[in-house]
Amino acid sequence: MTAMCDVAFLLLSFFIMTSTARLPEPFPVDMPRSTVQTKLPDSNLATIAVLGTKVSFGVTGKEVRKLMLDKMAAKYNVKFTPEQRERFSVIDFFGVDIKVLDKLIMMNGSDRNKPGVQPGIPYDSLNNQLRDWIYTAREAQKDFATDTRMPIEARDLNIAIKGDRNTDFPVIKKVIDILQAQGKNNFFLVTGLRGDDF
Repeated sequence: MTAMCDVAFLLLSFFIMTSTARLPEPFPVDMPRSTVQTKLPDSNLATIAVLGTKVSFGVTGKEVRKLMLDKMAAKYNVKFTPEQRERFSVIDFFGVDIKVLDKLIMMNGSDRNKPGVQPGIPYDSLNNQLRDWIYTAREAQKDFATDTRMPIEARDLNIAIKGDRNTDFPVIKKVIDILQAQGKNNFFLVTGLRGDDF
């Protein structure tokens, strides 16, 4: 019996240490179902979540997030304190205009992810901040990549689009157009597994 308990706790410890937790998102996205089981990369990844007309953005890697925030702050002439930079580096997803991002950063995690707090990143023709976030994230990843022997294309950021099943296609197409305008034609479309097929 003792050996059985040891094996059970060993397996439990293994699964806890090797699993990844689900990241909190500003708004829950109900993904369409699919039978494809390709896993997203654990690092070097940016995710664009789309729910209705709202868009949020997230990047893996604390240092890449800090560098991305610095580049966006310079572009939009917005100032962030060192504390805000540090707090932003642990935020997985955000969905607000850069002009109010400092207020979102200073909220605690539970308040930040309440419904209605994050209205989405602007991506219209006059104020396309989503395009700038994607571009600066890709540049930050290239700047941060440590292996300079790799070609720049291999150091580029992987991008995943996570769209809600009820989102109209023109919204997803607009996000895809933003990626293609930057020469990013390879990206992941995130789906959930169809339970009845397995």
